[in-house]
Amino acid sequence: MQSVHNPSPTKTNQNSPRHPRPLGGDTARQTRRSAVLDLSTQVLNNAPDSQSLIMRRKPSWIRAQIPSGEGYRTIRQNMETHGLHTVCQEASCPNIGDCWSRGTATIMILGDTCTRSCGFCNVKTGKPAPPDYDEPKKVGKSVSLMELRHIVVTCVDRDDLPDGGAAIWAETIAEVHAQAPNTTVEALIGDFQGNEQDLRTVIESQPEILAHNLETVPRMHSAVRPQATYDRSMQVLTRIQDSGLVSKTGIMVGIGETDEEVLVMLADIREKSKTEIITIGQYLQPSRNHLPIDRWVHPDQFAVYKEKGLELGFRVVESGPLVRSSYHAEEQVREFKLKQNAE
Repeated sequence: MQSVHNPSPTKTNQNSPRHPRPLGGDTARQTRRSAVLDLSTQVLNNAPDSQSLIMRRKPSWIRAQIPSGEGYRTIRQNMETHGLHTVCQEASCPNIGDCWSRGTATIMILGDTCTRSCGFCNVKTGKPAPPDYDEPKKVGKSVSLMELRHIVVTCVDRDDLPDGGAAIWAETIAEVHAQAPNTTVEALIGDFQGNEQDLRTVIESQPEILAHNLETVPRMHSAVRPQATYDRSMQVLTRIQDSGLVSKTGIMVGIGETDEEVLVMLADIREKSKTEIITIGQYLQPSRNHLPIDRWVHPDQFAVYKEKGLELGFRVVESGPLVRSSYHAEEQVREFKLKQNAE
């Protein structure tokens, strides 16, 4: 078992800065004078032209919608009414306007504070509040009111809980199935520190899709996901596939990997875990205190990733600059079902 990082007991602020180490960022969205970190000289790799931690100008193909429209307002009001969190908001997703206006959202359970300190993520980290054990019923009711065809549920990592939050995960999926029987459920989970029984608890709740994101190539894990490992995440994906559920993962590019590493990784995923759905998107640096953008990947290269992924046997490959793990998730489900029916 990996030890859980807790803030220093001498600090009064429960959500202390996430990265005492040189790499990463403060996801509380502000820099605290008590622990200002100078990350301006840090880089992700040793290449001569590597980028330092600066906010790079976006190319013309990176354009996000301004949130608006009746669908967007309805979902936002529903979330606020039931006290729910969405990864769309907490992770500053560039697609929030598009997805919410289409009536699609990603609900984040188990609070809004993560026990891990990933260098790319804009969700705040620290000591979480105790779980809300009424949350599964609230989520089920909220989803039923939204009348969605498909809902994505994700969570912060809760390494502070004995089961990593697995029981609440299972109850949430069951409540959505019970209260919104016409809504399919996609669960995007963490690694539960490799605990097979905790993963089994979620699997037994039978979400229509069970996802776990690898995020980056093996070489980059120590910087991008310092409290996770590539091999452990691959083991999670293998267990999902072995359970008979539809498995899914997601990666981001432009954070320091090479195109060759991406292609090797795609082949490795298919060989080891037989994962069926994958999303590939451009990394966007949330703040100056997060890991830098090494490069902007051109849409033509995303097309290459998709072509190679389909050749390797992925049933669905979503690949593009603004693609995120839950982006157009309802279309992925529909495409997957069509391919299943055709076989």
